[in-house]
Amino acid sequence: MTRPDGSADDTPKLGIRQNLGQFSLLVLINAFVGGMVGLERTIVPLLGSEGFRLASTSAITAFIVSFGLMKALVDLVSGPIADRWGRKPVLVFGWLCGMPVPFLIIWAPTWSWIVIANVLLGINQGFAWSMTVLMKIDLAGPARRGLAMGLNEFAGYGAVGLTALLTGYIAASAGLRPKPFYLGIGYAIAGFLLSALFVRETFRYAQHEARFARSHVLALPDDSEPPTFWNIFVITSWRNRTLFGVCQAGLVNNLNDGMAWGIFPLFFAAHGLAVADIGVIKAVYPFVWALGQLVTGPLSDRWGRKGLIVWGMWLQALAHPVIAFGAKFNVWASGVSGAILLGLGTAMVYPSLLAAVSDVARPVWRARCLSVYRSWRDLGYAVGAAIAGLVAGALSLAWSIHVAGGLTFISGLIALFTVRGAKVHHTRSLSGGS
Repeated sequence: MTRPDGSADDTPKLGIRQNLGQFSLLVLINAFVGGMVGLERTIVPLLGSEGFRLASTSAITAFIVSFGLMKALVDLVSGPIADRWGRKPVLVFGWLCGMPVPFLIIWAPTWSWIVIANVLLGINQGFAWSMTVLMKIDLAGPARRGLAMGLNEFAGYGAVGLTALLTGYIAASAGLRPKPFYLGIGYAIAGFLLSALFVRETFRYAQHEARFARSHVLALPDDSEPPTFWNIFVITSWRNRTLFGVCQAGLVNNLNDGMAWGIFPLFFAAHGLAVADIGVIKAVYPFVWALGQLVTGPLSDRWGRKGLIVWGMWLQALAHPVIAFGAKFNVWASGVSGAILLGLGTAMVYPSLLAAVSDVARPVWRARCLSVYRSWRDLGYAVGAAIAGLVAGALSLAWSIHVAGGLTFISGLIALFTVRGAKVHHTRSLSGGS
């Protein structure tokens, strides 16, 4: 587009359609980010119990704890770094940290190598996934945040499910190592090259939106001054009721994911399922999660975020007894049914939570608000794996599933009384459409 004087108009245009090339590229890159996590969903817990002969459930789930703690820490710093240095350098650095992960797992002589690999995987996910989220929100504008997050998380968790399925089948015929992890080498190379060579910086889109954005819910004591990161941390974590409700729901949501990651393969194996069958069940959950977000993301733009968050948490809570009690009768049917319920509930919650934070935060502070939320959310991996390991060791694998279900139901109640059901802001002059 040109100005009346004939010069090029380089003013950022917000909207998915207006930035379709870059938006689509970021969707593809996030599929590779998700694939890196999918490598471990079926194989690594079984590698701990069968390959390294670990008897303790807590020892097996230690790799998820290391992943969750590191990812939560990196999430927390990713926003301030992205505001200072830009989104693209952070994305590229995240891929550099992910490069060694499949090699460390392939060559690991002891379980400590797996734990170290997951520290690097946490850094990779914290930086790379955070930036694909943030860059899509920058490009999409306020009217289509839910759709943008639905597409982003569809790509990421669709790749998690597909990779979990593929690694299960590969492991069934070729063993737990090394062939299932060759996929990760391809993911890391492709993600790094696409990010380094073709992605463009998006921070100026957030700056442009900030010039015209309507008032937001988030307010600081002195709104005329740039906020400190500590102010944003306090407000996002507990001072703002909506953001508090969102953060606790995100933490419990990923508590479920951490529990499912570490406990479900062991639970299904204890009930006699083969590796390939476990891989199918482990793939159903993220597949339903991924596909559902194509619907729930846009619905959150139309209906608001609160209802999807509350009912999504309660649907997840229902999935746990279906799996744990149903295994006494038919472990395959209960596993698939529970995975579908868990996937549907997570699909309702995940894009709605991300969009809710973006609704509340001012554009120029958005990266830092999202980083605080994502830090609390991804701390759930560590909390879920730790609780599940302790409960399974003290009681049973089934009881660890029941405990996660109870915590999820309580989280839905908290969200019901804290998250505001405000309408989504639509600024047509900024977004220019979809």
